[in-house]
Amino acid sequence: MKKKIDVYEHMGEILKRVKSGVLITGKADDKVNSMTISWGMVGIEWGKPIFVTFIRENRFTRSLIEKTGEFTVSIPVDDSAKKILSFCGSKSGRDVDKAKELGFTYEEPEMTSVPGVKELPLTLECKIAYKQAQDMNAMTEENRAKFYPQDVDSLFTGSNKDTHVAYYGEIVNAYVIE
Repeated sequence: MKKKIDVYEHMGEILKRVKSGVLITGKADDKVNSMTISWGMVGIEWGKPIFVTFIRENRFTRSLIEKTGEFTVSIPVDDSAKKILSFCGSKSGRDVDKAKELGFTYEEPEMTSVPGVKELPLTLECKIAYKQAQDMNAMTEENRAKFYPQDVDSLFTGSNKDTHVAYYGEIVNAYVIE
């Protein structure tokens, strides 16, 4: 059962969990994939609640999000999802069906085409309102050197060669799966 929540009342909790890891899920055609992120923001822009996620250009999940313009954010409410977060942050959806491998459950969405993950029950359904590729020349030298060294192949998990695309997702639905 889904219990609607006021996203404004949960912004602090959402940000706290982003720091330790949440799942971003994309879906296109017959493919669904969730990846772990720990970079993100929640706030208000254009008078709407917005979740901003940053996804490297060559990630499989990004290709799914690009096709539909939608994503979900699945947020743990305790520490029980550590195994899911670890696995989804170290394996590519190009190579493995993460839900099948770990046995987690996709929850049917209400306002988008992208499911949330039942085992991470605080869910944000988002539709892209804006996106922008990061400009390496606009970054500090320190951040460019630390997060984007050019000696790591961008096709591998953990690679640093490609930059991120910022996706501003309007939060069109927020709930906790009970």
